[in-house]
Amino acid sequence: MPDILLTTLNAKYPHCAFGLRYLFANLGELQSRSEMVEFTINDSLLEVLDAIVSRNPKIVGLGVYIWNIEPATRLIAALKRLRPDIIVVLGGPEVSFEVEEQSIVQLADFVITGEGDLAFASLCRSLLNGTRPDQRIITAEVPRLDDIALPYDFYSDEDIAHRVIYVEASRGCPFTCEFCLSALDIPVRQFPLDAFLAATQRLLDRGCQAFKFVDRTFNLNPRVSRAILQFFLDRMRPGLFLHFEMIPDRLPDSLRELIVQFPPAVLQFEVGVQTFNDDVAELISRRQDNEQLASNFRFLREQTGVHIHADLIAGLPGEALDSFAAGFDRLLALRPQEIQVGLLKRLRGTPIIRHDSAEQMIYSPSAPYEVLSTRVLSAADLGCLRRFARLWDLLGNSGNFVETLPLLWRDQSPFWTLWQLTDWLFDRLGRFVGIPLLKLTELAFEFATSKLGRNADELTPMLLRDYQRGGRSDVPQCLRGKQPLVDVPKHCESTADSKALPRQSRHSNRA
Repeated sequence: MPDILLTTLNAKYPHCAFGLRYLFANLGELQSRSEMVEFTINDSLLEVLDAIVSRNPKIVGLGVYIWNIEPATRLIAALKRLRPDIIVVLGGPEVSFEVEEQSIVQLADFVITGEGDLAFASLCRSLLNGTRPDQRIITAEVPRLDDIALPYDFYSDEDIAHRVIYVEASRGCPFTCEFCLSALDIPVRQFPLDAFLAATQRLLDRGCQAFKFVDRTFNLNPRVSRAILQFFLDRMRPGLFLHFEMIPDRLPDSLRELIVQFPPAVLQFEVGVQTFNDDVAELISRRQDNEQLASNFRFLREQTGVHIHADLIAGLPGEALDSFAAGFDRLLALRPQEIQVGLLKRLRGTPIIRHDSAEQMIYSPSAPYEVLSTRVLSAADLGCLRRFARLWDLLGNSGNFVETLPLLWRDQSPFWTLWQLTDWLFDRLGRFVGIPLLKLTELAFEFATSKLGRNADELTPMLLRDYQRGGRSDVPQCLRGKQPLVDVPKHCESTADSKALPRQSRHSNRA
């Protein structure tokens, strides 16, 4: 029976709890008295409670995040009712700010705010020695990364085989974008590179294929970025997949010359574009050279095999619908393989709240605290933007309509074409979940021909190729008899690990 139980509720099974592994790695002599157990937000709360209580721990350390705050609150309420003697210690970004107003904080014995890698171990030593700190809220000092034990040896073989393996070479961000918690995490700090690469080598030796770097600005320091890219380039193997978060307007020649050497489908860059509106960017303290961003995108699309996942935020202070529409079209023209349209979230602790009055920002009181209306976007506008984001996932990000979509918006704005389709589909179906591809194909054909006036003979072969690109052999009813048999490209599996890039191969024909 462990004295210390480290646990959390992950969003899904494939998501490893990176923070728990840091805490466990830094427990020192207390590791032998500790256990790490992960659950998901979809697990039965009573079964989770039973699993915790049955281990009879003295201390439970729980990681709290925006995706698990509500079930975590219910879990701790039940645990303290059943076993009030168990000491509950909370940590994580969701309980690191505005702590006193949160019900889960009132239920817990202690809360560690900030980076708890070393502070949690120190607290546990005191508690197990019978010394109870006077303060419930413990503000962790920012640790020197040289002093932190790396967590990578605590990924299990099952983790490596079936789950996302998170790694980081640095912490912090040099920018001050007000919607992001990283705006509070200045300056950027680097882990000792030799130790990090040695730990990465051990993961490779154990068969790890996919690495998701959580560094907020991987390409900030070209020297470190080059060393890491060269490390993987020297160890290239089939199935290797690397995910990095990149600063969009920083891609010097020293990095470009390495990036072009990677085979297709190995590198995925998550690029936070967020807005193209310079006035909005200035309002939220965001610095971005949009011309350099465009140049970098063109380089990546034309000269490399990098898969670009670009983020765009709707509902930023001062950004109206026309401005967001222009930004979406501008980003689409740069041809990233995926565009993630997300609505602004009011994360606890972020400076974005300074605009609440002037920009009439109203947010949902429940996680994930999405914006509900602004001075320039009504609740109806934002409701339609949510549906638009879901429709874009179904049509664009899915890779299922790579030929059909350009025909839909030919000679007109892609955003406003899809906006019209969003309204039309919502009137027809009243939902954007659980729509089979066959049904979606038939609806796309009907909308294109009846509402946009597209020629059925031109549309049919494109739509059929899109429908059958994933390996299907049937023909939707709306396409039968309208066109002679067309050549359909054979289904081609991505060279990357299927769990990491399930959709890349379907994006290959997007113009």
